[in-house]
Amino acid sequence: MALVLVTGGSGFIGHHLVEALRARGQRVRVLDVRAPAVANADVEHVHGSVLEGATVDAAIAGVDQVYHLAGLPGMWVANKQDFHDVNCRGTEIVLAAAMKRGVSRFLHCSTESILFPYSDLKGTPAEEALQPADAMPGAYTRSKSLAEHHATKAAANGFPLVIGTPTMPIGAADHNLTPPTAMLWYFLQKKVQPHLNFLVNLVDVRDVATGLVLTMERGRVGQRYILGGDCVPLGKILRMMSAMSGRRQYPVVVPGRIAELSAMMLEYISDRFTR
Repeated sequence: MALVLVTGGSGFIGHHLVEALRARGQRVRVLDVRAPAVANADVEHVHGSVLEGATVDAAIAGVDQVYHLAGLPGMWVANKQDFHDVNCRGTEIVLAAAMKRGVSRFLHCSTESILFPYSDLKGTPAEEALQPADAMPGAYTRSKSLAEHHATKAAANGFPLVIGTPTMPIGAADHNLTPPTAMLWYFLQKKVQPHLNFLVNLVDVRDVATGLVLTMERGRVGQRYILGGDCVPLGKILRMMSAMSGRRQYPVVVPGRIAELSAMMLEYISDRFTR
């Protein structure tokens, strides 16, 4: 079997993708700044960042396919430039090395949060178009939008690239609590649960991993494939969690404008006092 590289292979989705590839008999190399939670003797690990050009180039040497998952998740970091550096510039560096090395296929892992605003309860969005980076509500989504622009440009120029776009993955081995898991964990601890009752799309991370493999194997160059489940109102999910946990909890819907102002105030405070 040909050798494949998974950047960010020690992360939440990356871990499950590596397992899915191993189950298919693939030879796997991982590039990540973190050591894997569980070491596998048949997986080659390269310690390094996607911002280190020489390390990235060496990791791609001899590789047939690249799954680019490495990124900085989350809604807030003290230095917002970190989002741009890792998510956008890191993607540029990996793309450049992959094009130079002439890999046969490249999968860019994106996020559905850059495609459209969260839906209200009237239904799912009619459009799945990539929104302009300056229309994004925060530094994370701006950086991911710019990264996907670089990916689509490469595909338009003839590079054999496909895009896999998970919605909100949840599941085992989320050791650092990615935003969807952190959100559910937060609500599970609260007796009163103020929330916006928008639609959320949770998906089993194992299904995401399988979807990424199938996107790589069968996807059309330049095409985006959204990997998700059903859209469900957040309030319904909170009630399901309460029933499953046996806790008496009270979901309270907050008007959108109040939630928006509260988020802006918290971000302002965090930016200035959380360093």
